[in-house]
Amino acid sequence: MGRTAPPTSAATSRGTGQPRARAARSLRSPSAAYSRTILTVDLLRHLRLFVTVADELHFSRAAERLGMAQPPLSQAIRRLETELGAELFDRSPRGVRLSAAGAALLEETRELLAREERLRALARRAGDGGLGTLRAGVPPDTTAAVLSALLTACAEHAPGLSVDLQEVTTEEQVRLLSSGGLDVGLVHHPVDATELRLGPEVPRDLGVVLPRTSPLARLPEVALGELSGHDLVLFPRAQAPGWYDRILDVCRTEGFVPGRVRHAANPEFLLALVTAGRGVAFDQGPVARKEPRVAWRPLAARPLTLRISGAWPVGRGAHPAARRFAELAADVLARDHAATSGRAGVPHRPDDSPRPWSVVYGA
Repeated sequence: MGRTAPPTSAATSRGTGQPRARAARSLRSPSAAYSRTILTVDLLRHLRLFVTVADELHFSRAAERLGMAQPPLSQAIRRLETELGAELFDRSPRGVRLSAAGAALLEETRELLAREERLRALARRAGDGGLGTLRAGVPPDTTAAVLSALLTACAEHAPGLSVDLQEVTTEEQVRLLSSGGLDVGLVHHPVDATELRLGPEVPRDLGVVLPRTSPLARLPEVALGELSGHDLVLFPRAQAPGWYDRILDVCRTEGFVPGRVRHAANPEFLLALVTAGRGVAFDQGPVARKEPRVAWRPLAARPLTLRISGAWPVGRGAHPAARRFAELAADVLARDHAATSGRAGVPHRPDDSPRPWSVVYGA
C-alpha cells in the first residue's frame, strides 16, 4: 500500500498563509480599530498616572493623591514603560527620580494631556450648540429691532456660534426644516407641525392701518365690522396659508367682508397701497408708525392675535442650538411686544401718532 504523500511546499505555504491572511484581515476589521482606540485611551490614562508620580516623586503619595492602591500604580507605570520602550523613573533605596527619558517626556506629556482637555471641551461646546453655524429662518415682516436684539442675545449666549439668518416665509420654512435646508425657524401659527418641534408661543395683537384722512382714524380703536366696505391689503397666502385663512375667517365672523383682497409681500408696498387709499391693512404697529400718511389703531376686543414660535426638526439630527434659539427668540419677541404695545395700547387721538414731521399729506 502506498504511503500518503506529505503536503507539498505549496500546500504548506497555503496552509500557513491562511491564518496570516485572516490575521491581516482582522487588523483591518472594525473590531481591531476599536481595540486600537481603547489602547489609545488607555495610554492617555497611563500618561496621567505618569505625570502624578513625576509631580510627587513618591509612589505611595501619588497613589494616595490618585485614590488608588500603590501596587496597581506601580504596575501601570511598568506597563507604560514597556509600551514606550524606556524607563521613566530611576528607582533606588534612596527614592524615586525621573530618568533622562522621563524628564524628556514630561513636558510633552503635559502638553498632550492639555490638548486632550481642550479637545474634550471643544467637543462639549459643539455638542451643546456653542460652535459652528446655525441656519435660522425669520419671517419677512420681522423688524430690524427684533433682528438686532435676537442676534445680540445669541452672541451673548454662544459667542462661538455663527447665526445665518435667512428671510423666509412660514410655508417655505416648513419645507426647508423638513428637507434639512434650515436648522430652526420662526413661524406664524397655525402651522403644520407634524415633523417639527415648537418652542414657546408669543402672541402679538394686530391693529388696523388706515389712511390718515379716513374718518376711522379719529377713533381711539376700531371694530372689525366698522371696516366694512374697504378693501384689504394682505400678505400673499403662500407665505403663511394657515394664518392667512385665519385672518379672513375672523374678519367674516366679525362682519368685515373685504370688497377686494390685494396682496403685498413687502411692508413698504403695503403702506403705499394704504396711503393711496387702496385698502386697509393689519399690522403690529411699529412698521405703520414709520409712515406719517397712515394711522395705526388698535382693534376693539383684540380679535386678531398673531402667534409666533420657534420651530425645528424632530429627531436626533436636530441642531443642538435650535431649542435655545427658539427660547431666545420668544424672549426677544415678548420684550419687543411689551415695549411697542406699551405705546400702541394707549388710545390714540387723531393727531397723536408719532411722525417725523408736522406736514400731513392727503390721500
